[in-house]
Amino acid sequence: MTGRPPPGLLLGAFGVAALGDLVALLADSGPGHAVLKPLLMPLLAAYVTTQRGPRLLIAALLFGWGGDTLLLFDAEPAFLAGMGSFAAGHVCYLVLFKRYGDTRRYARGGGSARARGAGLVAAYALALAVTVALLWPDLPADMRGPVAGYSLLLTAMAFGATTLGVTAAAGGALFLLSDTLIATGVADWPQLPRPDFAIMLTYLAAQALLARGVLGAFEAGPDPARAVTSGSVPVPR
Repeated sequence: MTGRPPPGLLLGAFGVAALGDLVALLADSGPGHAVLKPLLMPLLAAYVTTQRGPRLLIAALLFGWGGDTLLLFDAEPAFLAGMGSFAAGHVCYLVLFKRYGDTRRYARGGGSARARGAGLVAAYALALAVTVALLWPDLPADMRGPVAGYSLLLTAMAFGATTLGVTAAAGGALFLLSDTLIATGVADWPQLPRPDFAIMLTYLAAQALLARGVLGAFEAGPDPARAVTSGSVPVPR
């Protein structure tokens, strides 16, 4: 007996909380959203813990929780702090991709793989350049630098996720989409119907897919850092 909750229970609790939060958004229930949103990433992180996943993945999800919680406050300092928390999570993901991803998959796969890699780099770079260029004039002056810097880090994370395969790549792309929707709101652009719902739906799917992609890569092979250790004491993840 380990005393740990069953993984299926935690994953189910995450799913129920996510559905409840999305319903609360559709119902314009501010209190429901305020209660459920801060539960989401801790539940997903708890599930990763029961799977004995990398500590950096747990950290990435908990930095997401920090960002989620801070963005509940309608104030610019809280928004900037939340952006910083999400940025820290992206750094964790980038380290995970370098550690567990196939970072040479495009270089060693022949001409077609190299062309695909170059195409992905070009596509993400173009998306970054176009998004920042279009948003720049409409962003508050004091938000331009932070948004541009965060966008660069976010885009790097989204591209890095492709080294873990389709699941993580989809998660990275959805994270990019979700945060782009937030940025258009900051720039006061015309919004889709129920933008808060669209933002949370894509964000929740992104974090779940990234977690699944990292766990899959982690379970598929040993951590290279741990492979060079001696005895039974691993290098901390």
